Amino acid sequence: MPAEGAGLLVRVRPVLQLTDDQFYELCRLNRELRIERTAQGGLSIMPPAGGDSSALNAEIAIQLGVWAKRDGTGRTFDSSGGFVLPNGAVRSPDASWVSHARLASLTAEQRARFLPLCPDFVVELRSPTDSLAVLQDKMREYMDSGARLGWLIDPPGDQVFVYRPDSPVERLQRPDRVSADPLLPGFRLQMDELRKAVRLHAG
Repeated sequence: MPAEGAGLLVRVRPVLQLTDDQFYELCRLNRELRIERTAQGGLSIMPPAGGDSSALNAEIAIQLGVWAKRDGTGRTFDSSGGFVLPNGAVRSPDASWVSHARLASLTAEQRARFLPLCPDFVVELRSPTDSLAVLQDKMREYMDSGARLGWLIDPPGDQVFVYRPDSPVERLQRPDRVSADPLLPGFRLQMDELRKAVRLHAG
């Protein structure tokens, strides 16, 4: 079986072609796994996150959530949120944000399932076993799908890659903070808090 990142990539076409509803039910039946669908219909199956990655994910979600509540113009989603991209892929970024204006265009049924849109802002967090190249491809997929800002956070390399439409990727080495201006005005991810989260988890 081909590998994608730290998980497994299972090719199912042309033997099997899951509809969006069937894929949603497959994910519901396997809640202990994080399953994504590639644009080619393959299933990317990832195990639950390890302790350090989980602690970092939680810290990112906390910081983004606190900002979003204060700002009030959109909603945040954690790593369990699924999004159906225009190319047919179903992705679950580690953290994301969507404006209320875009969410308002969806029906109640659409909001109850994987959202049929690409988030405005996406964050992917690299674990020690993740392939950096695979995550970089995923970030390009988000940007091609309409994301307006993306961060690929690479703790093993202590670096952050910043993605914006029609701009070169910006690489920040050991930043103190990362700004999401102007899309998310005033939101700055405090990197020292992420490093602290891992130190605390390690005891």
